[in-house]
Amino acid sequence: MLAEQATQILGTTDAIAERVRKIGATTLRSIGHVARLQRIEDNDADFVSSKAMLAELHRDNLKYVELLREAKEAAEAAGDNATAGMIDEWTDLAEERAWFLFESGRGA
Repeated sequence: MLAEQATQILGTTDAIAERVRKIGATTLRSIGHVARLQRIEDNDADFVSSKAMLAELHRDNLKYVELLREAKEAAEAAGDNATAGMIDEWTDLAEERAWFLFESGRGA
């Protein structure tokens, strides 16, 4: 499940970068740039139990859904219907990931 979710997130990241370039904006340029803009915290712990990991990933996906909703509002305010539509798909995928992680964590 986690490998499938990672592949899904990578695909979304690529689609976001392509959309950013299509509308003439610039994409992230370095790890430092990512760190300055990051809104979901890293976990650098030496060990995380499987239950704690699933719970954290669940929370991260819920936070991502919040951020996507903010982005959709901005896209709609800018009249960018194409981006708003893409965000709907990304939101659905993140909600599905959160649900799977929640259900998986209940049994861990």
